[in-house]
Amino acid sequence: MTPVELSRTVLHAVRCAVDDGALSVVVPPRVVVGPPGAGGCGDYATNVALQLARPAGQPPLRVAALLRPYLVREAGVTGVAITGPGFLNISLDRAVTSAALVRRILDEGPGYGRTDALAGQVFVLRVPYEVRAEVLADVLARMVGSQGGRVEIAHGGGVNLRPVPAPEDPAPLGPDAARWALLHPAPHDRPRITADHLVQRESNPLFRIRYAHARTRAVARNAADLGFHAATRPETDPAAVDAGTPDVPGTPDVLVPPDAPDAPGTPDLVALLADHPRVLASAGGLPHPDALAAPSRLSRHLLALADATLAHLPAVLPRGDEKPSAAHRSRLALAEAAGTVLAGGLSLLGIDAPDHL
Repeated sequence: MTPVELSRTVLHAVRCAVDDGALSVVVPPRVVVGPPGAGGCGDYATNVALQLARPAGQPPLRVAALLRPYLVREAGVTGVAITGPGFLNISLDRAVTSAALVRRILDEGPGYGRTDALAGQVFVLRVPYEVRAEVLADVLARMVGSQGGRVEIAHGGGVNLRPVPAPEDPAPLGPDAARWALLHPAPHDRPRITADHLVQRESNPLFRIRYAHARTRAVARNAADLGFHAATRPETDPAAVDAGTPDVPGTPDVLVPPDAPDAPGTPDLVALLADHPRVLASAGGLPHPDALAAPSRLSRHLLALADATLAHLPAVLPRGDEKPSAAHRSRLALAEAAGTVLAGGLSLLGIDAPDHL
């Protein structure tokens, strides 16, 4: 369950409380869901009770107590705790939500995170004649387009996108490294146009992202050589796969929780994959400064996702005489999902994601 989906779940709980007469408010168009703050617990937290307290004419803690039983019964929610002045801290069934997330990413492919939330909306970006501004505007247009909106780019007076200019022409770096050099820093930071962006080692953030993507493709090829593939559908009898039975066309895949104990970094990886739609949606609201920073935010998100992916990959393939198991199939599905999101994110930045490095 992504934060966007959980927001809809919270709204559904509010709507049920209103329909039952437990709460007398107008259901808001949206609620905020994010990581728990200091003193919080669970997987996510929401301040919806504080948001509704005044219109409901009740203290936030009372509103939170009214909403709690409605949230607890929502699918995928395993617990709800009330902390502080009325924050609802939500715990999710990670096995169920992680498996559903992986299936969704593999089903949607590069389209994962795309919505029509901005359909019909047109944003005008006025930029100076400067290479960094042009590249930022292009990526913002791609990100807004992924949410169903449209960006019109114009030049001239009333500039509303003016990042710190590139100190020199980035073209000698090549198209991919040049775009990364211009996009990765926040718009108010001075970009570095140096050969460091071309170095093929882990000290280069762009290399780490592309390498992580290429490694996900490599483990999928290696798994196929070993006779197994990713698990994307539930199955009641995992014995055949646990015994190392080769894949049979038409046989349902086995799906086990991808966060097996011997898969380091998996919870972080799942959380980052779940957060991807929110990162893409952050370009909405142009020309607000926070929205203008969306390309930089996406680049940092992809870097964190790449690092979590690289931590996960060593546990994907069997070692030594170990036979492919349901856990390996599930970890492979998660790795393939990560590769899909990395490639999709790089494409929005206008950067190639090669399968081989």
